[in-house]
Amino acid sequence: MDFLFVLAIGLVAGTISGIVGTGSSIMLMPVLIYEYGPKQAVPIMAIAAVIANLSRILAWWREVDWRACAAYSAPAIPAAALGARTLLVLPSRIADICIGLFLIAMVPARHWLARRRLKLSLWHLAVGGAAIGYLTGIVVSTGPLSVPLFLFYGLTKGAFLATEAASSLGIYVSKSVIFQRFGALTSEIALKGLIAGASLMSGAFIAKRFVLRLEPEVFRRVMDAIMIAAGLSTLWTAFS
Repeated sequence: MDFLFVLAIGLVAGTISGIVGTGSSIMLMPVLIYEYGPKQAVPIMAIAAVIANLSRILAWWREVDWRACAAYSAPAIPAAALGARTLLVLPSRIADICIGLFLIAMVPARHWLARRRLKLSLWHLAVGGAAIGYLTGIVVSTGPLSVPLFLFYGLTKGAFLATEAASSLGIYVSKSVIFQRFGALTSEIALKGLIAGASLMSGAFIAKRFVLRLEPEVFRRVMDAIMIAAGLSTLWTAFS
């Protein structure tokens, strides 16, 4: 029953993230924390995120902007490894609190970035990749921050979804390697990640047909609600 519950939430999360470009980790993470605890949930989500991002790349392969991907990923990958190593030495409750507070804080941060209407270059992507990569290593997902970064660079719809996924793929592979090296990614945890990732992958392909129909305002409202709900849920887990 635990696996069926995770699969159901994963399918919904994969579909929504396949439409808006992010959100699968934010939606699925509180469920994984509740079922397995934060120390297992983070490496499980890392494996699932690898599969989820790979599925979005396959769905939109022809539209990947490889220059933007390289600029973002080059500093983000080692930064994510450093962030993952930082997470492993944090107490479980502190990890929960950090994740919950960060998810809630991303709501005003995203609105602040959106109001600036910036136009970013490859250099900005590299600087943002380093910062977001490190944070992703610690707090599981920073998609709501990387989303405006790629949008302000000028990517939209399929190109945005494909490039953001290709850039995130390296980050989650880096995290997974660190977790495996320091004993946090066992075969049992990897299997759970594959199960969760399979549901996310299915959702990504379901979502493709809906991408062009989503209004920007709907996207913003959905992401705000998801982040606040996920953050509060994770904080509740930390203090209960």
